[in-house]
Amino acid sequence: MGAATEATPAPRYAPDDPNLPKPWKGLVDGTTGYLYYWNPVTNVTQYEKPSGSKSSDQQKSSSVAISSSVQSSQKENRVIDDDDDRYGKTSNGGSKFSSRGHESTRSGSYNSHNAPNGAVAAGPGGSGLSPDAYRKRHEITVTGDNVPPPFTSFEDTGFPSELLREVLEAGFAAPTPIQAQSWPVALQSRDIVAIAKTGSGKTLGYLVPGFIHLKRVLKNRQMGPTVLVLSPTRELATQIQAEALKFGKSSKILCTCLYGGAPKGPQLRELDRGTDIIVATPGRLNDILEMRRISLSQVTYLVLDEADRMLDMGFEPQIRKIVNMVPARRQTLMYTATWPKEVRKIAADLLVNPVQVNIGNVDELVANKAITQHIEVISPTEKHRRLEQIIRSQEPRSKIIIFCSTKRMCDQLARNLTRQFSAAAIHGDKSQGERDYVLNQFRSGRSPILVATDVAARGLDIKDIRVVINYDFPNGVEDYVHRIGRTGRAGATGEAYTFFGDQDSKHASDLVKLLEGANQRVSPEIRAMAARGGGGGGRFKRWGSSFGGGGGGGRGSSFGGRSSWNGGGGGGGRDSNKFGGGGGGGGGFAGYNNHKRFDEKSNVGAGGGRARSRSRSPERFDKPKIGFRPRFRAPGEDEEEGMIRD
Repeated sequence: MGAATEATPAPRYAPDDPNLPKPWKGLVDGTTGYLYYWNPVTNVTQYEKPSGSKSSDQQKSSSVAISSSVQSSQKENRVIDDDDDRYGKTSNGGSKFSSRGHESTRSGSYNSHNAPNGAVAAGPGGSGLSPDAYRKRHEITVTGDNVPPPFTSFEDTGFPSELLREVLEAGFAAPTPIQAQSWPVALQSRDIVAIAKTGSGKTLGYLVPGFIHLKRVLKNRQMGPTVLVLSPTRELATQIQAEALKFGKSSKILCTCLYGGAPKGPQLRELDRGTDIIVATPGRLNDILEMRRISLSQVTYLVLDEADRMLDMGFEPQIRKIVNMVPARRQTLMYTATWPKEVRKIAADLLVNPVQVNIGNVDELVANKAITQHIEVISPTEKHRRLEQIIRSQEPRSKIIIFCSTKRMCDQLARNLTRQFSAAAIHGDKSQGERDYVLNQFRSGRSPILVATDVAARGLDIKDIRVVINYDFPNGVEDYVHRIGRTGRAGATGEAYTFFGDQDSKHASDLVKLLEGANQRVSPEIRAMAARGGGGGGRFKRWGSSFGGGGGGGRGSSFGGRSSWNGGGGGGGRDSNKFGGGGGGGGGFAGYNNHKRFDEKSNVGAGGGRARSRSRSPERFDKPKIGFRPRFRAPGEDEEEGMIRD
């Protein structure tokens, strides 16, 4: 143990921001990677980006008020001892559990007993905006009955002083928009559906109310957990546990993480010790439930984090099995980055009269505007040379994530890059020990280049990632958004480079919409690909409507319009006759829901297109019949578990 103690990394200047008023300068914290601002004239630092209309004195006053929030919170008729009474009731003073029936909610009902709709919601150090003005500025929309106003500052929350101290010491100046609006709802013991992009502070959005809930119910941790958080991946689960231990330390909260790919023994020993919070992946939690080593009978606070990702990975049966073992008298919070119909259905089944909180427009998939996106049309043989050029153009030791579509390419690329740069690979075939080691090397900067499959596309909250490179384009634009979302987090800016080839042209139309929505440059080559028929089909193909309307099948779509169950049938696409797909006309049931055998003559694609058999040869009918290949199959050596395969 002769290793010397490492010095704390010093802050460094952020890239120049032309919109930053003088004399303010942007700095990046060397330890956390957070972006903050420094006024060299007044020596004031703050996390909120200064605007040109504010004077230095106003900024200084705001900063001082924030730093003294613990004292301020006790001056505004918020006595900590009254937390149980305040947070134990709904907005109408009654119990939330009076009914488990599903009721329709009213949109835009902002009235609350906490503050009138036009009142100023901010306390000392807050934004000074009315609830409606705050929501409008941060693109917050809410749906539900008697939605309370947002907490625009930490003084508004009335959190216990020890919890506020933990939050302030972590460097947070004010709640993020998703925290500001979801906290007051959660503290009323109401169910929530929160929809916000990755990197928006969702983890503390549900953990902090969970801490308050633990303080209120005071259950015996030896009998089982009170708070249960379900997460899609082990990386995200361990990060949630780290945040829970960090911010719950002063409250003496115990948190256990259960995930696959690691021995059960140490996890079981932690459960035997007793725990307040369990963060788990659905598969491992089900295994331990079947062993009868854990009881969920005390759980009264349930969180589904990255719900859309869990459904993508096929975890719905496991989730429903787990929820059936949780008492019906509970509070359920669902956090998701997208709002497809699959997530809406499970939300309707599991939540009761929830308040829905949206940050931004959930009807459209949008990318973080703080990320500069570069789409380069390039041939496969030129990829590696261009990749090295991009890496060399960055500052030394800058953190870079490179995404590949297969595990084999991930390992191969990492080996090739290691000859000139320090790179490491992470994918589903790595053991948990290997994955933890690689991530620690990447976080610390010893291996500043991480080559990954989509296992790292969500959940990884690593500060100060400067660049994301998509060496292979993902399966859809939703995954693209989550990949590039690894940079530009916590208010920082970032860059994303994407290699795009002819084989990706089916995504061109959706990609153009995404780039235009984020005010990014669209190259003529991408527009030309989109004009030739790449992608399309109403909204993004993956979340297209299941009924009616149909989607444009795209140049390479083997299923025709994926949404062509009824109605329009969609443009069949160049290869859409593979499964008897219908052309542009009536085309009912023309897509992949055509259950006719290949050897049956049928014009199922009625409309513009004619159903064709796979072969015109008469001998074909003498061959044994071969059934459909299943759409979902076990992953091969070159594929990631949980991927949707067409």
